[in-house]
Amino acid sequence: MTLRVLVADDQEIVRTGLAMLLNSRPGIEVVAVAADGQEAVTLGQSLRPDVCLLDIRMPVLDGIEATRRLHPIPVVVITTFDLDEHVFAALQAGARGFLLKEAGADLLDQAVRAAASGDALIAPSVTARLLGTFATGKARRKPLEPLTDREEEVLAVVARGRTNQEIAAELFISLSTVKTHIASLMVKLPARNRVEIAMWAYQNGRV
Repeated sequence: MTLRVLVADDQEIVRTGLAMLLNSRPGIEVVAVAADGQEAVTLGQSLRPDVCLLDIRMPVLDGIEATRRLHPIPVVVITTFDLDEHVFAALQAGARGFLLKEAGADLLDQAVRAAASGDALIAPSVTARLLGTFATGKARRKPLEPLTDREEEVLAVVARGRTNQEIAAELFISLSTVKTHIASLMVKLPARNRVEIAMWAYQNGRV
């Protein structure tokens, strides 16, 4: 099945480039582009794409508020700045992940597919800095049930922004086993997705 994507960025050269990158990937089609957050919301609510890729800083309506209004359509936010506090607000608004604009085609592809499948992806290059900053001052909390040694290993790798395939390769386990452990972590922590799993890891000194 082809994933239908909406791209929103106020810079024409950026949104055109993102659309071209996504359209070059098998099974992905950009069905609309928008120049500001309000246009993204209007098009998103009309076309109901599978995923929206939104810039954080846009005129009329920023990416944070657009993310909130587009719910439950999955959103991946993208920014130029790796220490942008607005990214945290976007995650709280329901974004399924975030990337830097320097991300390559492969990471962009992975982020869109992860969001469409109900998962989330954080750019590996910014995970520690962003989530570490987010965790500052946050109260630590215990899991509902103790984590197994393997779950602790999976937790640490998820917090580094790795995909399920990368986790499986690094820990020498099957993809289905990775998914089982992540599902268990979501119940025990509790967390709604891998973004919240990573946040918990940083808040509780697991990374």
